[in-house]
Amino acid sequence: MASLRQAWLQRGVLARLLWPLSLLFGALAGARRALYQAGILRTEQVHVPVVVVGNVIAGGSGKTPVVMAVVRHLQARGIKAGVVSRGYGRATDDCREVLDDSDPRDVGDEPALIRHSTRSPVFVARKRIEAARALLERYPDTQVVVSDDGLQHLALARDVEICVFDDRGVGNGWLLPAGMLREHWPRRCDLVIHTGARPAFDGFTARKALADYALRRDGTRVPLELLTDRKLVAVAAIAKPEAFFQMLKERSLLPVRCIALPDHHDFEDWSLPADGGQTLVCTEKDAVKLWRKAPDALAVPLVFEPSPAFFTALDAKLSSLDGHQAA
Repeated sequence: MASLRQAWLQRGVLARLLWPLSLLFGALAGARRALYQAGILRTEQVHVPVVVVGNVIAGGSGKTPVVMAVVRHLQARGIKAGVVSRGYGRATDDCREVLDDSDPRDVGDEPALIRHSTRSPVFVARKRIEAARALLERYPDTQVVVSDDGLQHLALARDVEICVFDDRGVGNGWLLPAGMLREHWPRRCDLVIHTGARPAFDGFTARKALADYALRRDGTRVPLELLTDRKLVAVAAIAKPEAFFQMLKERSLLPVRCIALPDHHDFEDWSLPADGGQTLVCTEKDAVKLWRKAPDALAVPLVFEPSPAFFTALDAKLSSLDGHQAA
């Protein structure tokens, strides 16, 4: 998989060999979109604004931090927001609410993190329209529904589309599997935000850094400065674990060992390092799963702050929706 991700960044031999398959992928994706546009496949609406946060590239681009930032911004404005998600990687297949004690294996690690971090209602379902309806039935005072991913999930009508990119931009510009694009770019969307430090093209930017504290399972905070002299083991099961390890080093935390695991790893077959006297540090996303096996692990939160101009543009989009409560 690593070689394929590398191939997506340039039009080399492997990408060119896969290019014919990308034509087929594009034709199928285009036909599907045409069926929705013709009304043969149904796009269904709910009675409140829907904000979709997604991407057109494969792999993690930072959608979940954007979702949480959007929800917190709406909450700060006094707008009641709820979140819907597919719950990627979960063992269940039904529509359900993500609760404080939900097992991440049943709801997905990212929905569990969103619930833990924002305290907003979160529902997961294979079909996001089902999740949205369940959310609004359970919490009828919800004013805005935010969809975690779902840019290509056309069955749910949306009022605002936010497309997220990282430093890879669009890579080599080809569709899967020859490139990283899920659909052709550029495409129409309302807002573009870059989560990396080196945006490849125009769009809103964000500040990203680790918090100056780590979290225990009970929610208490441990200042990072108290960890600098400890024997640390860092573990990350995210799209880019090396980015987390580098950010730790930038905060003067130098782990004696860094353990990179596949994104969404459930930690069921993972065992704690055998050496004693070590402090385990991880991401918040991993902590919602890891705390069940390693209750003493410390989660270092990510501080993700989109530019004020991004929120100004989002507010303007929501305000332009005639007749909506959030306007």
